[in-house]
Amino acid sequence: MKESSENILLIECNDDGILRLTLNDLDNKNALSELMMQKLINAITESSKDNSIKVIVIASTGNVFCSGHNLKEINEARKSDDSGESYYLELFKTCSTLMQLIVNCSKPVIAEVNGIATAAGCQLVASCDLAVSSNSAKFATPGVNIGLFCSTPMVALSRSVSKKDSMKMLLTGDMINADEAKRISLINDFVSEKELTKSVMDLAEKISKKSASVVSIGKEAFYKQSELNLFDAYEYTSKVMTANTLNENAKEGIDAFLEKRDPNWKDM
Repeated sequence: MKESSENILLIECNDDGILRLTLNDLDNKNALSELMMQKLINAITESSKDNSIKVIVIASTGNVFCSGHNLKEINEARKSDDSGESYYLELFKTCSTLMQLIVNCSKPVIAEVNGIATAAGCQLVASCDLAVSSNSAKFATPGVNIGLFCSTPMVALSRSVSKKDSMKMLLTGDMINADEAKRISLINDFVSEKELTKSVMDLAEKISKKSASVVSIGKEAFYKQSELNLFDAYEYTSKVMTANTLNENAKEGIDAFLEKRDPNWKDM
């Protein structure tokens, strides 16, 4: 491992329990190399076990949030005896594992997008629970332009935006700006580059003040019910809410509301 590769993912956590994971591989435009993805997987997996961490932010350095997979590495793999098949299978399997881990992580994950997010980089944004970008950010799933359709990015994209909006991005490969990304709900909002980190951290801090166990219950239920039909979704969430109501934090939260005071969460 090259020495420079040690710092391709910067990890820091503040006193509010907000973990910042910053993509820092400028030479490769913050590409999702196998090493980058493994570092993200390790960091998110560890944070899931750490009760002191309340929210995760995925940010970046430079003017490219994430360029997707490294095309030079993909081409280099073609020289192997199997023309790269085993490498590609492992690469896309690891990527799929990372994206599912973000969705299944018990902590809310926010994308802080400053710059360009393309292909698997756009997939990363779509996989996060929330996303805020700078007003100069741009997004694309441009694989169709180089003969490699963005099939795995399509999974996250089509679950964040409408079918027609996602198909337009996938079929044209066109870059869209922050205003269009917000219109189609790929991101929640955009602000000036100067205000971006503060806006994201303010949002993360607001979420960090909620009951962590209740947020975890809600996040899991959100994604599970979204895959169910209407009847099954209500059956499932009724059971979730029953269990949640019996939770000590629900009692504390309701008591605090009625008594007009701040709640004292048991998992803080």
